Amino acid sequence: MSGNSAGFANIAEIADISAQPLPRRVEPALTPAATLEPFWMRATLIGVALVFLTLFLFVPLVAVFYEALKKGWDVYLNAISEPDAWSAIRLTLITAAIAVPANLVFGVAAAWTIAKFEFRGKNVLLTLIDLPFSVSPIISGLIYVLIFGAQGWFGPWLREHDIKILFAVPGIVLATVFVTFPFVARELIPLMQAQGSEEEEAALVLGASGWRTFWHVTLPNIKWGLLYGVILCNARAMGEFGAVSVVSGHIRGETNTIPLQVEILYNEYNFAAAFAVASLLALLALVTLALKSFIEWRLRHTEDANFYPEQA
Repeated sequence: MSGNSAGFANIAEIADISAQPLPRRVEPALTPAATLEPFWMRATLIGVALVFLTLFLFVPLVAVFYEALKKGWDVYLNAISEPDAWSAIRLTLITAAIAVPANLVFGVAAAWTIAKFEFRGKNVLLTLIDLPFSVSPIISGLIYVLIFGAQGWFGPWLREHDIKILFAVPGIVLATVFVTFPFVARELIPLMQAQGSEEEEAALVLGASGWRTFWHVTLPNIKWGLLYGVILCNARAMGEFGAVSVVSGHIRGETNTIPLQVEILYNEYNFAAAFAVASLLALLALVTLALKSFIEWRLRHTEDANFYPEQA
């Protein structure tokens, strides 16, 4: 009987332990004071960082808006509503509206292929995706001149069929797509590799099709990383200067994007209009920064919810 009583007691203890709630997330202990830098060193590093940010980020940003609004709202509104400026804004939006979805499709397909499959040439594909990061935008534009220019590989054929690539919207879109296509793929590849393929495999085993698995399993897991990449891609597409400058021809009112319009106005010493148009890009940068911070917060919140569901 005593053995049975001890057994029942052990069972009761186990039941009590299993009934207790899981421990909540344990915050990391404070680093021992012996491993911390002295206060003067921390203060110096923080001060240097703040001075650097002030001189190279905050002051130029404030200067753009100050110069744009220095002559009043009437001058500012006239500058951004002037026909050439409006044409540049419209062309920039059209270019981004084409380039970003194209890079979205490519980025998702490339990330899916690299993260979910093993094949020969995988490292070569990763290198090619990073190519626009290492090639100057000017060189990117010259590549299209070599291919589609009047003396290029396809130039005579294009001229015979009255097809314009360079100094027209198609050339601007192609150059923009080239310099921006790594952004979505590079955000998704490490994210999808970290998540693995177990959930997709389970969905396929349960009878889901490939498209259904993508829409209901993969896409919800990568939605914030995907949005992050799209925002960065859009910001670069709207602010690209080098590659677009080479292929656009600088035709005023036709092939000038916002950065090119700013350059023309500045070279003409029309500083108020130049800074007014430039302020649109500065506003885009601020909106991009705000969205980027929000998405980073959402990603951290999602990761915490996955690892510590009791705190979600």
